[in-house]
Amino acid sequence: MAKGFADTDALCRELVAEARKKIFRPVYLLMGDEPFYPDMVCDAVIRNALDDSERDFNQSIYYGADTTADTVITTARRYPMFAERQLVVVKEAQMMKSLEELSVYCSKPLDSTVLVICMHGASADKRKSLYKSVSKIGVVVESNSIRDYEIARWISAYYAGKGLQIAPDAAALLGEYAGTDLSKIAVETDKLLKNMPEGAVKVEISDIERNVGISRQYSIFELTKELSYKNASKALRIAAFIGASPKFAMPMAVSALYTHFYRILKYEALLMAVPKPGNDQKARVLNVNPYFFSEYDRAVANYPLKKCMSVISLLKEFDYKGKGGDVGEASPDQLLTELVARILN
Repeated sequence: MAKGFADTDALCRELVAEARKKIFRPVYLLMGDEPFYPDMVCDAVIRNALDDSERDFNQSIYYGADTTADTVITTARRYPMFAERQLVVVKEAQMMKSLEELSVYCSKPLDSTVLVICMHGASADKRKSLYKSVSKIGVVVESNSIRDYEIARWISAYYAGKGLQIAPDAAALLGEYAGTDLSKIAVETDKLLKNMPEGAVKVEISDIERNVGISRQYSIFELTKELSYKNASKALRIAAFIGASPKFAMPMAVSALYTHFYRILKYEALLMAVPKPGNDQKARVLNVNPYFFSEYDRAVANYPLKKCMSVISLLKEFDYKGKGGDVGEASPDQLLTELVARILN
């Protein structure tokens, strides 16, 4: 995995493991664009901090829009009743107008209180007291969005954490279906695992197709592959099918095609500098599993530099059309089919 979310993943798994062992930090500041990891840690702390019999008197959950820093601080400074600790959680903390004032408590927290501050789609200002206080005495989890090209590797690592191996094409197909929504991937994975044979350790693309309900035969993932190999009839058939889907969005399709051809362009630049690059060099430039290297070798041959630049220019034109510019009466499936035909020609 890329360093950023690899570190976040490792930290969150450590915090979840601690919570299961009844080890807690005095303050958790959970923040960032991607809610998967903050929610993972928050849920683990809520599940494990108190027994069911202790929750009535010792668990307080607030929402940022409906509370104030004074209320949270007053609660956090109370002592637990008939329990070892009390739990105070502030969800949607970015909505709290006086959020920064929580630094008054966070600079000197009680040992018997576990305070969880959870921000969704936002982050605390690292220059200010709240972030600095929690960094010193508690723990900060910052979860940033994962880029499209990183998602297949994240899926592979996520499955490995569950003791499973997922085939590269299966990871790519699941990534295409779920995008960069990590929570959606987790939900689909749980559904898939319930239907897998007992003792199975390898997830193939057929498992994804069967359990998630997406077919590689008619997907953007398969379309980019057929374009790489210049299989015109298959590419056009897939384009017509995808474009006719009620959920089809031209900008999303153009974005996926742009990512693909931009990788080809970067690979061509690498080959100009290093005619026989090693797998490590290819992996750094392409950001794909080595399983797909042969496809990009063929794509480079089929789309030399000038042709690849023309395709990227064409994608910009169709991005404009897909957003309603100079499109006339063309339907979405006609637009995508026209784009694919022009790429092939």
